[in-house]
Amino acid sequence: MSHILDYQPETLGVRAGTQRSQFGEHSEALFLTSSFIFENAAQAAARFIGEESGNIYSRFTNPTVSMFEERLAAMEGAEQCVATASGMSAILAVVMGLLKAGDHIVASYSLFGATVNLFNNVIKKFGVETSYVSATDVAEWQAAMRPNTRLFFLETPSNPLTEISDIAAIAAVAKTNGLLLAVDNCFCTPILQRPLQLGADIVIHSATKYLDGQGRVLGGAVLGSSKHLESIYGFLRTAGPTMSAFNAWVFLKGLETLKLRMNAHCASALELALWLEALPMVLRVFYPGLESHPQHELMVKQQSSGGGIVSFEVKGGKEAAWRVIDATRLISITANLGDAKTTITHPASTTHARISPEARAAAGISDGLLRIGVGLEALSDIQQDLARGLIP
Repeated sequence: MSHILDYQPETLGVRAGTQRSQFGEHSEALFLTSSFIFENAAQAAARFIGEESGNIYSRFTNPTVSMFEERLAAMEGAEQCVATASGMSAILAVVMGLLKAGDHIVASYSLFGATVNLFNNVIKKFGVETSYVSATDVAEWQAAMRPNTRLFFLETPSNPLTEISDIAAIAAVAKTNGLLLAVDNCFCTPILQRPLQLGADIVIHSATKYLDGQGRVLGGAVLGSSKHLESIYGFLRTAGPTMSAFNAWVFLKGLETLKLRMNAHCASALELALWLEALPMVLRVFYPGLESHPQHELMVKQQSSGGGIVSFEVKGGKEAAWRVIDATRLISITANLGDAKTTITHPASTTHARISPEARAAAGISDGLLRIGVGLEALSDIQQDLARGLIP
């Protein structure tokens, strides 16, 4: 089905990667098996050493997982995709597959809290150090490089302040200096942004979020050229942070509706951000689709829309922020995002609670900050629910 690659991302989300068995099924099959049978000993030997393609063991080869990988790779415009058990295991696989003791990472301050913990408290123990810079100041990325720097790592839009990094400019710095650029594309998905086309080498997803879209299963993905993904796949094959076949099957179904859902998330998020900007209790709204956003023009250049995440700061700090959360009756109080159900969280005490106060301050995460993952409910109902705590 190589011709399928000529289609638009929404078509690829429905059709790419489909493999039918002898039964001619229309929907993708779910292969719930731990291992696969060989015709003879010679075939088994050939598959294990890579002389023959085919399935061996579901830790690293499974037809349903392969279908998901092929579909997402087509949507991102990547040569290869490696599916993992979660978004964080995808980031771990990148680090373990591409770096070694003594290497150095340059990353933005504006990262998901668990990513900061991974860099600072886990991989640091194995001799890989990380320096942090502004997500939006390209000169800081240039200045932070060392002779042993191997990887630039960023999220754009960032979590939770939706800062927009200039992917093409940072990629140019990386390439000039022989480094790799990895971009976490979780907030945008390939529907809104395709980092590989802008010069990135690696794209990372927490498939748990928008790729599923209904809060059902965990998963992650790493995408890029086969050259870069060879060692990442080798890590997954050996260490086993593997996506299950069932979860891959759920993600395949999620990708089929991704375009429709992202359009709806984005439309409601923009209207909600405009509504929030007008409220006296709200100090500032962070949403790339707003003209007031400092990187709005850059967002228009590299994204097709502003996304489904709206963050805002309220007067009164933590106590006021918690009152807004506790006043809701419809919105789900959870740290997840990308769901059909609108979610709300207080980043300073949840997603970024395990990083130091200094790191939170550097990332611009105040005690009065709230993050909304705008869902698919009626916008008027979302507004009415937030108004309980925002409008006296």
